[in-house]
Amino acid sequence: MTVVTRFAPSPTGFLHIGGARTALFNWLFARHHGGKFHLRIEDTDRARSTQDAVDAIFDGLKWLGLDWDGEAVFQFARMDRHAEMAHRLVAEGKAYRCWCTPEELDKVREEQRAKGLPMRYPGIWRDRDPAEAPAGQPFVVRLRAPQDGETIIQDLVQGEVKVANAQLDDMVLLRGDGTPTYMLSVVVDDHDMGITHIIRGDDHLTNAFRQYQLYKACGWEPPAFAHIPLIHGPDGAKLSKRHGALGAEAYRDMGFLPEAMRNYLLRLGWSHGDDEVISTKQAVEWFGLDSVGRSPARFDMVKLANLNGHYLRQAEDGRLAALVLPLVEARIGHPADDLAKARIRAGMGGLKERAKTLVELADSAAFYARRRPLALDDKAAKALADDEARALLSEFLNAAAAGEWTKAALEEAARVFAEARGQKLGKIAQPLRAALTGSSVSPPIFEVMEVLGREETLGRVDDAATPT
Repeated sequence: MTVVTRFAPSPTGFLHIGGARTALFNWLFARHHGGKFHLRIEDTDRARSTQDAVDAIFDGLKWLGLDWDGEAVFQFARMDRHAEMAHRLVAEGKAYRCWCTPEELDKVREEQRAKGLPMRYPGIWRDRDPAEAPAGQPFVVRLRAPQDGETIIQDLVQGEVKVANAQLDDMVLLRGDGTPTYMLSVVVDDHDMGITHIIRGDDHLTNAFRQYQLYKACGWEPPAFAHIPLIHGPDGAKLSKRHGALGAEAYRDMGFLPEAMRNYLLRLGWSHGDDEVISTKQAVEWFGLDSVGRSPARFDMVKLANLNGHYLRQAEDGRLAALVLPLVEARIGHPADDLAKARIRAGMGGLKERAKTLVELADSAAFYARRRPLALDDKAAKALADDEARALLSEFLNAAAAGEWTKAALEEAARVFAEARGQKLGKIAQPLRAALTGSSVSPPIFEVMEVLGREETLGRVDDAATPT
């Protein structure tokens, strides 16, 4: 059997973090088994579905690197096929027409509520002669669901789950205007797409019983179900925007790398021993539903940032330089020239050691692209405030300028210079950092000097040493 999974979001908003994890688990399961992963846009809610949301879902999946097989399927375009199946079930006696008015149904619900009974459709037209139907009155189509026994599902995550059929009523398949309901559309689409495994959040578990019954009514073998516990915030409450329930594009804009997001989402509810850092290649090799936990996972932005920092340090310098360039240009207020781009690329090794996100990386890299004279922050200005510090800088650079311009040679020159004057290295390094970066924090300052080059270094120090 070829494994076929799907991700089926509704285009009513962004690709949120829970949806991204669901897509990842489906993608990994399919890739692990050499199967197929499909994307279906469930856009039957025409009032709430938007093209912007569709685009956001596509962009989010592409950014995460979750490629789907074939073209995306749009559920609304298949409405005729869904309705066809409902009419077939009516013809086979497995579904029936119901002419109850909204007022009649409201009255039934009020009576059930008053008696403390569950509010379910009581089968008013289940066995009633259609000839009694009011002429011209709209009807819905309902599934003739089993009334006795149990519906049992062997869930691949939850284990055996069951419900008494008496607790489920005859659900609507076609509305009064002839349009199919979500339940009908999902089952028909999953069958027609050859879906073998439905992997989704456990908030869909109650739907699974009804969908299972519908599969059986259609004469189809239901796919395997796997319902994953939802993601909670670090406080154990249901995940919300205050916890980080944002769209995938928001995490991209916050400076997270897609490989870090994949790794983090993977570990939200799935484990492989004590492994925390898991490459995508390893994830495809190791992933299985037997390692999905039954307890809700907890989303933690601090852990995500720390993991992202690991991936930043592992990333290729040229790739990072390209990713941060637009962010750097936004900070400096002008396009970076070729020399500035080269400096950012050359300095990336030292820059990425201290950053946890691309945003932090851009903040720390911006000084490589700024034009002279640099603006100084308060601490940098303080480090260069007295004449002695500025004179010391000029004297050191005059001594070092004629030597080899490498970080090792420059550091040694600074050490010799400081020792000859009975001073600590920091006495030179701190005003030097202020002059070259405009800040009190930077990568190792002698590395900075090498990356800036002799001419730019001397120019920046000269700017700083000149009284204003």
